[in-house]
Amino acid sequence: MADYWIWWIVAALLVGLELATGTFYLLAAGIAFAFGGVAAWFHASLEMQLVIAGLLAMIALGAAHYWRRRHATPAPMTPLDRGQAVQVPAWNADGTARVTYRGTQWNAEIAAADTVRAATMYIVTTRGSTLVLSDRRP
Repeated sequence: MADYWIWWIVAALLVGLELATGTFYLLAAGIAFAFGGVAAWFHASLEMQLVIAGLLAMIALGAAHYWRRRHATPAPMTPLDRGQAVQVPAWNADGTARVTYRGTQWNAEIAAADTVRAATMYIVTTRGSTLVLSDRRP
């Protein structure tokens, strides 16, 4: 079997595996291997085939990694405290309070202006070290 067929079969396998992963990394390597096969088809030496495939793989993998990092949307983090009940001893006029939660004092604020201020509130989210509270469990 000619060298270029080996390159193209490996490239096809990598592209096929890419369909199962969806990360673009195997696609980049598969394209680089296909160009290694093109070099073999033009009767380049084995060393030249390896250099072409290796350089193109490094460039393509770097480009795929850069593209993926630029277009990645981080999954929103659900706060671990979401839905936990806290006792509010007193509310300030501006809608803030100091509450004890997990053994320490926290600043707290209401989630919306129309939220009813109650003695027992539920954590909706956190903003830094401030608990955002609602009168209903989220």
